[in-house]
Amino acid sequence: MAAKKKLGKGLDAIFGENIDSFLDDIEKGAAESYGNSQTKLPIAQIRPNPYQPRKEFDENGLKELADSIRENGVFQPILVRKSLSGYELVAGERRLRASKLADQKDIPAIIVDFDDKQMMEISLLENIQRKDLTAIEEAVAYQQLIKKLGYTQDELAKRIGKSRTNVANMLRLLTLPQEIRDMVNQGKLSYGQARTLLSLEEEDRMIELAKKTVKEGLSVRELERLCSKKKGEPKKPSVKKSDPFTEDVEDRLRKKFGTKVEIRNKAINISYTDTEDLNRILDIMGVIED
Repeated sequence: MAAKKKLGKGLDAIFGENIDSFLDDIEKGAAESYGNSQTKLPIAQIRPNPYQPRKEFDENGLKELADSIRENGVFQPILVRKSLSGYELVAGERRLRASKLADQKDIPAIIVDFDDKQMMEISLLENIQRKDLTAIEEAVAYQQLIKKLGYTQDELAKRIGKSRTNVANMLRLLTLPQEIRDMVNQGKLSYGQARTLLSLEEEDRMIELAKKTVKEGLSVRELERLCSKKKGEPKKPSVKKSDPFTEDVEDRLRKKFGTKVEIRNKAINISYTDTEDLNRILDIMGVIED
């Protein structure tokens, strides 16, 4: 009962300064101290985690895990929480998917008392620790935590053990054209290559160089050189950043809003991807309507 009461206070009460230890316990199947003891549940009664940030799963890896489960069973229990009908998955989606492929009827599980906020955080943290997310999936997860849990970029950075600059750079990836984001999710473009493309202003040029990078296997350095050249003509002196002060202000605004910001012709241009992203920016500015 003490463990359950602790869970009710939120993830700080569980984790404290020891997030990695808790996630290691999940990985090793030793998380009973955070909820009920291990049990077996019918797979048919378990629904996917609605806050799972990971969208792409390696099919070959799942088949290999399914073969192992047929032979040896599932060694590491998944985490679930009770719902109105059955259970919702909290952590362990890869094991659950592989068990379904292996035609298993039930699976070892630990029932925990997580609320929606806790589920969102544990899903993100579990995937980040295992490096299972693409850069775009990670950025989308950051955006959801900022929007739904009200975190600032600085608070989120501390929460996941990364720098604020890293969080801001990840969020900027969401300003890329959808075609390029798809390439990142498919593993065709790396985080470094996608981030380099953000230095361009024209979407058509971004997509053109993204395709060229994939086709020719360009390195980040090679892509940087191409991005520094203006298409078709020698590069002319840029008037985008007139002085160090303007550059500094642009950088501060990019970090604050987590998106592309330009100052030119006595105007500040703030980019956004969709209505949700616009509302996120307006909320940061304190002008969104309730």
